[in-house]
Amino acid sequence: MSENESDSQLPSKGKGVSRLIAATGFSLAGLMAALQHEEAFRLEVVIFCILAPAGLWLGQSRVEQVLLVGSLFVVLLMELINSALEAAIDRSGSEYHILAGRAKDIGSAAVFVALLLVVFTWGMLLL
Repeated sequence: MSENESDSQLPSKGKGVSRLIAATGFSLAGLMAALQHEEAFRLEVVIFCILAPAGLWLGQSRVEQVLLVGSLFVVLLMELINSALEAAIDRSGSEYHILAGRAKDIGSAAVFVALLLVVFTWGMLLL
């Protein structure tokens, strides 16, 4: 397959507002794919839905509210990036490779660090 054939199979991105609308559609499709295929992301969304209102209620200023809820968003962001990384690695082949394992471990570590950020932020502000 030539480079031009590969490019012709990609969805058109358009320009201006149509590009923004297309990008929004791709983003929503990514969120739906994560909800459908990633159990860890579903669990983190449930936890977010419980803790975000608690963070808004417990935060004594707007800054505290942003820090409490924002730290939860960081976990969701890291999980999305980790899931995308794992999907790309899994797409590249089923055989084990040390670099693929390392990349998956590092992606998992990013989620873990984000969870530590939540514990630290909530602990510092609420205890």
